Amino acid sequence: MLKKFGSSPFVQNVVGAALANYLLAVRKTSSFQIDPPDFYEKVLPDLPVIVAMWHGQHFMMPFARPDGWDVRVMISRSADGEINAIAARRLGLGLIRASGAQKAHQVKKRGGMRGFIEAMRALREGGSVALTADVPKGPARVAGQGIVQLAKHSGRPIVPMAIATSRHIDLNSWDKASINLPFSRAALAIGDMIHVGREDDDEALERARSEVEEDLNRTTARAYELVKR
Repeated sequence: MLKKFGSSPFVQNVVGAALANYLLAVRKTSSFQIDPPDFYEKVLPDLPVIVAMWHGQHFMMPFARPDGWDVRVMISRSADGEINAIAARRLGLGLIRASGAQKAHQVKKRGGMRGFIEAMRALREGGSVALTADVPKGPARVAGQGIVQLAKHSGRPIVPMAIATSRHIDLNSWDKASINLPFSRAALAIGDMIHVGREDDDEALERARSEVEEDLNRTTARAYELVKR
């Protein structure tokens, strides 16, 4: 994640705009491959969907949104989150300001319940919702229960997605963040849809959570495999 730049709205707007412009530069100077190439045509009957991604691998995800599609991303209310939210808005995404939590007492502080309600409303309105499956601040790449609960109560499928670039800098952060670099080969890998039943019990939800985690890891590995070719 980005380092905290303080709470100044001016600074946050400047940095958020710079981040959006940088990501646009990466996209415009890089080739872009989608795997499978016909995904967007095939998914139309199943819209809206819940897009799952990993923390630290999310910076280029705004470019997974086809033009005209209503996609709203869940971003935390932290100072870092404000910068990311400004960038996401400039890149055409709607916003849901909340994040998940590992401990019950953190849910209210991070706006988890409000975020869940807003995500449910977005899905009912026909907007797809994108969120990181792992919960800050770790462990990284371990899916939490929030995303499967959202799928259960909304009835919408989860779609694992990952974008990788051939040129990138890996940071020594809790989320193993990768900073994508310009003049790369870029690949968007998309996994199979994961359905969660409205009547699923705790055991079934744990299986679904595990499936999200495994499929998202597999999809991420696939994205990196594609850009190495």
